[in-house]
Order: sequence, then C-alpha cells, then structure tokens
Amino acid sequence: MDKTDKLPEYTVVMSVYSGEKAQFLRESLVSMLTQTHPCTELILVCDGRLTEELDSVISELCGKYPALHIIGTKEPKGVGACANAALRRAKTEYIVKMDSDDISLPDRCERQLRYMAEHPETDMLGCFIEEFDSDSGEHIAERRTPLTHSEIMKFAKRRNPFNNQTLVYKRSAALRAGGYTTVRRCEDYEFVVRMLMSGAVGANLPEVLVRYRVTDSNLTRRRDFNNTVSFIAVRRHIHRLGFSSFMDFLVPCAAQLVLFMLPRKLTGLFYKKLLRK
Repeated sequence: MDKTDKLPEYTVVMSVYSGEKAQFLRESLVSMLTQTHPCTELILVCDGRLTEELDSVISELCGKYPALHIIGTKEPKGVGACANAALRRAKTEYIVKMDSDDISLPDRCERQLRYMAEHPETDMLGCFIEEFDSDSGEHIAERRTPLTHSEIMKFAKRRNPFNNQTLVYKRSAALRAGGYTTVRRCEDYEFVVRMLMSGAVGANLPEVLVRYRVTDSNLTRRRDFNNTVSFIAVRRHIHRLGFSSFMDFLVPCAAQLVLFMLPRKLTGLFYKKLLRK
C-alpha cells in the first residue's frame, strides 16, 4: 500500500490576477499538481480579466491536469473575495493555500497532511519558507515562524505567525470564523487572527516546504503608501477586536512607517535585519 493512501483528501486554493507573469503561474501550478500526495482539486480563481499569456497557461494545464478547476470573476474582487469563492466551492475538509508565483516542494502536502492527520486537534498548519532570487534562483534566506500554539498566539499579537503561502487549514474552522473579510490588504493576517480568536489551534512545521520568489517589486510594494495605510488599518482593526494591546498595535505600525520613509537603498537592509525576524 502506498504510504499516502491513508492521508486526508485536500483542496488547493489559489488566485491569480492580470499582473502575474505566465511562467511564474505555470511553475506554481505544476508544483501543486504534481505533489507526492495529489490534491482532490485545485481551485484557481481568476481575479478579473487576465492576459493572453496567462489564459494560455491555464488552458494548457487544464487539458493536462483534470484536478485543475477554474473560477472566473468579471471584475477584480480582491484576495479575500477570491479566497471565499474557493472556500465555498471546495468539497474537502482540508484546504491548502498557495500563491500564484511561489513554488512548493514535491512532498509539501504529504508532510503537512500527515501532520494534520496525526494531530487532529490542529486546525491550521504552516511551515518555513526559503526566499530565493527570482532571476538567478539563488538562496537568499529562510523565513522561520513560531512552532507551538502558545508561541503562535503571542507572535500573532503583532505579526502573522504563518507564512501565508504555506497555510493548511480545516474548512469547518474557517467557516466558523467567518471566512475571509474584504480588507484591502493583509487579508491573510486578519483571517488568521479571527481563526485564533474563534478557538482554532495552530502549529508550524520546522522545515522549508515552499520557495518564496523575491523580485524587485517585493520591497517596492512593502513601502507603498496604500500598503502602509492598509497595514495600519488592519492592525487597528485587530486591536479593536480585543486581540492585541495598544503597544502591540503601535510597535509594528511604527516599524512600517520607518520602512515607508526610508530611502529605497536602505529598505532591503531594514527589512532583512528587523522585519523578517
């Protein structure tokens, strides 16, 4: 008997928008569709009209992988709305999240679903990621996250305790927490906090199972004005929910403001030394 036969079934949820590169989407989808423990279904939500190159990749892979299913929206709805559409469509209890430009290791889902099966009290599970240079493929750093539920609860007061593209969660727990909301940015962090507040138990595996693509636009987005406003708004919302203290609200917002005001050449150093830890 194959060692994956008794592992739970799962659904992969992803979304893509017109600004994504076709090759990045291809690599991400293939990494999820060729897992050692295959998914029951991969639901890709196309957020608004896509480019011809993206449509071509999706059409090609739909013909090759029967598990790939597409949901389309006429107009861009945002990450939260796309995640909710996939959540409503999913038929399995276990949901595996993935971003449209990152790459999962071949046994990512096997390892995470085995942990979930062996620890049924766990409602959401993440892991470490490897940041790599998108142009050269070279290793940049590892982004590690807190491992135990108590550590996750403490860390979540100020920052997302999960690498969001590594998250596996129970559909029933997500629905109990109300699914995703329509906050403009930081949807994953806000979702995780409400999951924790609703009683969900979290954990992280101490191993790299996803490769995170770093491009020139990553840090630009982090210091964008609209991103900074949304960053503060979400943390204010979380503070008002009663999850975090005033200092828990103040400290990360101050760090984000420093990042916004720094000269561009110092942004990467600040992020590497302080915000990634």
